[in-house]
Amino acid sequence: MSHTIAALYKFVDLPDFESLKEPLQAFCERHHVKGTLLLAREGINGTIAGPREGIDAVLAYLRNDPRLADLEHKESWSDERDPFHRMRVRLKKEIVTMGQPNVNTNNAGTYVPPENWNDLISDPDVVLVDTRNDYEVDIGTFKGAVNPNTVTFREFPGWVQSQSAEGGLLDKKRTRKVAMFCTGGIRCEKSTAYMKSQGFDEVYHLQGGILKYLETVPPEQSLWEGECFVFDERVSVGHGLKPGPYIQCRACRHPLSEEERASPKYIRGESCPHCWDDKTEEQRERFRERQRQVDLAAARHEEHIGADMQEQIRQRRALKEARKEAARQRALQKSTQKGAEN
Repeated sequence: MSHTIAALYKFVDLPDFESLKEPLQAFCERHHVKGTLLLAREGINGTIAGPREGIDAVLAYLRNDPRLADLEHKESWSDERDPFHRMRVRLKKEIVTMGQPNVNTNNAGTYVPPENWNDLISDPDVVLVDTRNDYEVDIGTFKGAVNPNTVTFREFPGWVQSQSAEGGLLDKKRTRKVAMFCTGGIRCEKSTAYMKSQGFDEVYHLQGGILKYLETVPPEQSLWEGECFVFDERVSVGHGLKPGPYIQCRACRHPLSEEERASPKYIRGESCPHCWDDKTEEQRERFRERQRQVDLAAARHEEHIGADMQEQIRQRRALKEARKEAARQRALQKSTQKGAEN
């Protein structure tokens, strides 16, 4: 089955965001759409996947709200298993957590379309900053980009403050142009707005994010190196948004290459080279048991993560009844045969 994947976000004032949750959750489930959508006073953000008609229905439902009428989204596709296991609509303080809820995203940096991005970042006077987390940067980034080595986006303002000091990478005495990028663009809306609030005037960001760049720019012209981490079961994508070779460690969520999966420190569902030394035996045992449950569910042709439990119970009961009925029919057939023999 082919899955259409839609990534979307919009900064817009939603004072009634809490009341939007339940109707949106029910609508997505009714149209067999899965993923995560975040609602906050400052807007909406998320990625969803499902059948073509389901995605179209959800997007139309959202855009029926006048405040979201111009909601933009980016699409990709997957012919493999479901990119998501469940549908979740969550209420948050921020649709992307930076710990700076008062940053005015209407004052974000200058958009640069993918076709003009190479020229900008090839300028030696531009400091190119990857605003994503370290585990995302590990598997791919733009040539010459600076990695702030943040574990979460909440750490980004602290990194800016430290690098803005005299002699730092962002020392205003020597840094005039800053270009930023992220997966789909939302983190750069906030990071560039934050930079401008800190006195940086020439701040730019990649319109549509890395995903739009990989979709638009031919590989032979690309300055992107590696794969782009995505927050669904594809784990990574490359040029043309084709799913990449990475899987994700179920213990620490770090993307894993084929080489890392060959390590003796990689135990499926339990550990990988990135988290091997950080796990206690109690944690290992918990992950081990979870993987055992996943394997048992797979043997029963069920989903362990995110599956509808009531549906699973219904299926198990139906299978049990079918087996009983088959046994009754076999017993009846044997009885009939014996009667005929006598």
